[in-house]
Amino acid sequence: MSGGHPLTARQAGLLNCHVCGQLSRAPADGGFLRCPRCRAPLHMRKPASLATTWALVIAAAILYIPANLLPMMTTASLLGSQEDTIMSGVIFLWRSGSWPLAAVVFFASVMVPLLKIFALVYLAASAQRRSRRRRLQRTRLYRMVEFVGRWSMLDIYVITILVALVKFQGLAIIQAGPAAVAFGAVVVLTMFAAMSFDPRLIWDPAADAATHPQDADHA
Repeated sequence: MSGGHPLTARQAGLLNCHVCGQLSRAPADGGFLRCPRCRAPLHMRKPASLATTWALVIAAAILYIPANLLPMMTTASLLGSQEDTIMSGVIFLWRSGSWPLAAVVFFASVMVPLLKIFALVYLAASAQRRSRRRRLQRTRLYRMVEFVGRWSMLDIYVITILVALVKFQGLAIIQAGPAAVAFGAVVVLTMFAAMSFDPRLIWDPAADAATHPQDADHA
């Protein structure tokens, strides 16, 4: 306990194994340490967490553009061929009267990846600036981003089902377009970015300020 603030595991020199959960004490010389139970490498914080998160988020932001501009699905039948992007599919569903489905596709395929990118940029930037504002809200935002990652592949699921159904009936040929690859990469990259970000970085500035109050005014 320091200055009325609870002692953190980092201040106590304790490390938690990410594999088996074993709690270990960090070496005094700051050297490399392995878990005494499962021999996995131990780290006080995820190595290069912010750099990895930035790299993955930037790559996802770049791929988000072709994911929305290039064709997501190509349909070929006796009447001709047609290429559809995510937005053209949303517009078609809206005009055909399937408003709830159009809203779900628009939210899951357009808004969710974009909001995830913005949220990860905000989390990484605030952690890099060592901001001490709204720590609880940022932690909840991180949990939300990590939770919704698995629900962002709606378009890919729809294309897979359509391809299977159409090939079974032999009526036409449906193929995934180049946007499907870009969209899948965006989802995977944002999921990895959320996994690489260490949420404990959100709380480290507050703990450091409690330990070194003379430096709090300069943060």
